[in-house]
Amino acid sequence: TSALWVEEQLAADRDIILEIDWQGAQQVRRLVPDTRAIFIAPPSRAALEERLNSRGQDDANTIATRMSQAVEEMSHYVESDYLVINEVFDRALAELRAIVMAERQHTARQEAIHGQLLQELLS
Repeated sequence: TSALWVEEQLAADRDIILEIDWQGAQQVRRLVPDTRAIFIAPPSRAALEERLNSRGQDDANTIATRMSQAVEEMSHYVESDYLVINEVFDRALAELRAIVMAERQHTARQEAIHGQLLQELLS
């Protein structure tokens, strides 16, 4: 993802969701410190393995490698601001939407959007 594109989207007050690993999240946080990280985890290792198998894209060795990499990846959930367990897709989607809506209501963001209104209300 282009840094210029990200800057343009942020300047236009658009929400951006990047699907990245923990190393990418660390890089983004260094470049844009006020970002929020949402870690989406499977409900179990068995469910993750079943999802990988049901795709029908990888052989058994590739899936075993991906499973061992997933354990390392999941150990970094503590670096995130939010944690969503993707057991039931519709519930996980609702939780993700709730996080985005809550972030949009932060006082600093609302002040930037409604500064004039707030000044009028207080004068």
